[in-house]
Amino acid sequence: MEQRNVLVVLYDNLQSLDVSGPVEVLNGANVRTPGAYRIRTASLDGAPVRTSSGLTLIPDLALADAEAPHTLLVPGGNGTRTPDPRLIDWLRTQAPRARRKVSVCTGALLLAEAGLLDGRRATTHWSECDTLARRFPAVRVEPEPIYVRDGDLVTSAGVTAGIDLALALVEEDHGRDLALMIARHLVVFLRRPGNQTQFSAQLAAQTAERRPLRDVQQWITENPAADLSVDALAARAGLSPRHFARAFREEVGMTPGRYVDRTRLEAARRRLEDSADGIEEVSRHCGYGTPEAMRRAFIRVLGAAPAEYRRRFQPATAAGAVT
Repeated sequence: MEQRNVLVVLYDNLQSLDVSGPVEVLNGANVRTPGAYRIRTASLDGAPVRTSSGLTLIPDLALADAEAPHTLLVPGGNGTRTPDPRLIDWLRTQAPRARRKVSVCTGALLLAEAGLLDGRRATTHWSECDTLARRFPAVRVEPEPIYVRDGDLVTSAGVTAGIDLALALVEEDHGRDLALMIARHLVVFLRRPGNQTQFSAQLAAQTAERRPLRDVQQWITENPAADLSVDALAARAGLSPRHFARAFREEVGMTPGRYVDRTRLEAARRRLEDSADGIEEVSRHCGYGTPEAMRRAFIRVLGAAPAEYRRRFQPATAAGAVT
């Protein structure tokens, strides 16, 4: 078995979970398969760093003394807003030596500053995707996925998405069974697909200002199998269909139809993850009418049919669910 050297970059004011989440996953692999990973941490001068939550992390060595790793992991955090120029210089010259470059959350901004994301597909925390795209127009920013792989470069969304990314790396390096054992121990999903959206339909959209429209949003969430046509929703809001459609789009930021589509997909995804219901029952409960309609929606948005989605991405504790 090839041992993979992992180097985690540390700097002041980083997000501690961006480090501890992936490291716990990789160390979980070592517990079950000794020697799977050699994990080391390094800061610019080898000095301790203070995280944004006040924790102090003591690195193993200075970046200048680090050998070229198999996997270089760059966490995010508030420290990415005004990075030390020496850190950017180190990334620019030394990161290309790593066989796999990985960033968590706004760590992507550091890679971009070093020119490592030019012409590449990447993501970051949803709140910073516009910043990444504006500051670095050569980067092909994908704002929705929880992680994006482009060759030897893997970037993930905010904070806990780093755990999903690390589980995907373990599965790639050492197989699904080991990743499944780690996920079960950490009580997390194995694994959310990389192209799963970073946030729910409700968080992705705005909350309407007017009470009737907010009530309609809540109704849609609680009743995905109901008649959710514009006419039916307008009647519930006490507005004409034309007025309702215009007001909903203005206040929510998307059309009623798109909001309904997102909500139904999310309801179906969660039901597949959390229950043993058959595909036909899930499609009916979530308003698709037929399994084929749900299958088309899953493939279009998630790139996997419902049965495949359940097999690969359901919680580890539900691994025996009917597919």
